[in-house]
Amino acid sequence: MNDLVKPPKAAVFGAANGVMFMTFFGALWASIGIIGSNPLGAPWFLAISGIVTIVLLIGALSLFGKSKNMSSNVTPSVREDWKTINRKFGLVFGLEGLAIFIASMICNLIDRFELFFPIMAIIVGIHFFPLAQLFKEKFYWGTGAALCILGIISFFLPIEATYNSESIVPRSIFIGFGSAITLWITGFRIWTMTSKQLK
Repeated sequence: MNDLVKPPKAAVFGAANGVMFMTFFGALWASIGIIGSNPLGAPWFLAISGIVTIVLLIGALSLFGKSKNMSSNVTPSVREDWKTINRKFGLVFGLEGLAIFIASMICNLIDRFELFFPIMAIIVGIHFFPLAQLFKEKFYWGTGAALCILGIISFFLPIEATYNSESIVPRSIFIGFGSAITLWITGFRIWTMTSKQLK
C-alpha cells in the first residue's frame, strides 16, 4: 500500500473505508475530549472537530468515487489476495470489538469504568500492528504505538481537576484528543498516499 504503484480497485475501496473509519472513530474520541473539557474551549473544540471530520469525509467520498470508476478486471491471484486480506481484516476487527466489549464488561463489574478509555486506546493501538503487516503499511506501526502510549500515560492522569473554576476531566481530555488526532493524521495519510498512487 505504501509503494507508489497504481493500486487495484479493491485497494482504493479499502482505503476509502479506512479513511471513513478514521473519520468516524476520530470524531468519537474527540467527543470524549470535548466532554472532559466541559465548557473550556467551547465552541472551538467542537468546531475544529467538525471541520476535520467534514474534510476527511470529503476525502473518503472522493476515494469511493474514484474506486467506482475503476475497472474491476484483475488477475485471479490478485482477486484471491484481496479476499484473503478482507477476511483477515474482518478477523482482526472482530477481535478488537470483542476485546473492547470484554474490557467494558470487566470495568463495569469491578466498578472502575474510569479505566475503560485508556484500556480501549491500548486495544485499538494493538489492533493496528497486525494491520501494518497485512496492508504492508509501516505508518500503522506508528499509529498503534502512539495509541498504546497515550493509553498507558492516561492511567497516571487525574480523573478530576479544576481549571479557572471549571471542573474538567484531564484523563478524558488527554486520551480523547490524543487518540482523535492520531486517527485523523492516519486518515489523512491514507487519503493522500492513495491519491498519489492514483495519479
